[in-house]
Amino acid sequence: MMRAAVLSAFAFLIAAHPAAAKTADKEKPRAEAFQNLLDCKAIAESAQRLACYDAQVSALETAEKQRDVVIVDKQQVREARRGLFGFTLPSLKIFGDGDNDDADQKEEIKEIEATIAGTGRTVGGGWRFTLEDGARWSQIDQKPVAVGPRTGTKVKIRRASLGSYFASFNGQPSVRVRREN
Repeated sequence: MMRAAVLSAFAFLIAAHPAAAKTADKEKPRAEAFQNLLDCKAIAESAQRLACYDAQVSALETAEKQRDVVIVDKQQVREARRGLFGFTLPSLKIFGDGDNDDADQKEEIKEIEATIAGTGRTVGGGWRFTLEDGARWSQIDQKPVAVGPRTGTKVKIRRASLGSYFASFNGQPSVRVRREN
């Protein structure tokens, strides 16, 4: 019975979310396994509704285990966006539908601060560095760096115009960089 109460509360929260108040013409299709679970709330008779919830929760869990459905929270979306910083990607609806005015949905990462895990030089004499999360960046201009980056150096990478990026090592003047991986 506790399981049904939790599922009912979950379904209520989903239905009460401001995004659910969108007009029908703007509503995006949901994953079938999730929609089937939500459809259970329309069953009036409690025993049948509970049986429906039990069956659909099991189906949703199976779909999630088989990776047919992926469930993420806002924090996981933020981490994914941070991990993709530096790439030019098409608009992916998995990070929000683009129609929602919610600030969280339109949150854009303009800069990151990280620690360098490894460094090297490019063929042109610029710096190549790898961040702790594995992201590899290369200097693409010829500006000299007074004190070259080393393992453990703090770097701030910020978005510039026309899809380019600037990196500043320990507060030094910025150099233009590009993400490689």
